Amino acid sequence: MEIIKIEKDLFRDIDELIKNARADFSKVVNDRITTLYWNIGKRINQDILMDSNAEYGKNIIEDLSKNLTMQYGSGWSSQQLWQCIHFAKTFTEEKLYAVRRELTWTNIRMLMYIEDSLKRDFYIEMCKLGHWSSRTLKERMNSMLYERTAISKKPDETIKQELALLEKEDKLTQDLVFRDPYILKNLGLKDTYSEKDLESAILRELEDFIVEFGSDFAFMARQKRITIDNEDYYIDLLFYHRRLKCLVAIDLKLGKFEAGFKGQMELYLRWLEKYEKVEGENSPIGLILCSEKNEEHVELLQLEDSNIRVAEYYTKLPDMKLLEQKLKESIAKAKAKFD
Repeated sequence: MEIIKIEKDLFRDIDELIKNARADFSKVVNDRITTLYWNIGKRINQDILMDSNAEYGKNIIEDLSKNLTMQYGSGWSSQQLWQCIHFAKTFTEEKLYAVRRELTWTNIRMLMYIEDSLKRDFYIEMCKLGHWSSRTLKERMNSMLYERTAISKKPDETIKQELALLEKEDKLTQDLVFRDPYILKNLGLKDTYSEKDLESAILRELEDFIVEFGSDFAFMARQKRITIDNEDYYIDLLFYHRRLKCLVAIDLKLGKFEAGFKGQMELYLRWLEKYEKVEGENSPIGLILCSEKNEEHVELLQLEDSNIRVAEYYTKLPDMKLLEQKLKESIAKAKAKFD
């Protein structure tokens, strides 16, 4: 529809006021609905179901559903009431206050059925941080984002601390940012390809790449040339991470991780620290992407204690059951080191 010609500033300012009012209204409505569902669940659970047997509880819920439907119309099925009960059981009152304005009921319904409380809190905080839609949340959960993120391999107490920092201080750590493996499934690569092909495909599909890596990454350069002792070196990809406030150098490798890759990345990071880092930024981080990680090499080189990350990548969607099993084994092995 064509906008009638009027004072541009007037239309722009009023348009912004309307949009902001609608956004605020949506948050208020979401707050009220979410709080209502939680209170309903709490009331039913505490006063009716706490000491009753399963069959009696089921009959009570069905009768309550019928009465509410007659009084208020659709939307009060027994399934909805059971969801309210589960919501109140899963989310403490403190957690309710933390999410009621920021997460939709659709998102909460997905989150409240995650049994692992740390995993659930991870998705809650990432949802809030990225303003994820229910579709995005479902995609992230289906891709096992939590299990692929470095934080999942840390002790439970560390996970709690880092999630608390994110919730209370909006502080994002490296372990919450970097993943292993990365799934780069929309690059359109053939069965055989070179490192240059991989790099070109990533830049061609940069939006999908950023979606997989995280929205806080900003592209800086391709084949960033650095000169040391009159010899040229090239960083495959250079990004900046807004919340970590640092440069991220990415090196792409087709084969297995090799010990020599560490020295190469260390050289890149030292150069970036000396010549590219600006006031207020943190030290650069290196990410080496390989088709195979070589876990023992990484462990012996003690890369976990450095600013260098090593991760595998897949250019095709893997068998998710096999990936799930691999990730579970990797997490269990990593956590065993802290026992």
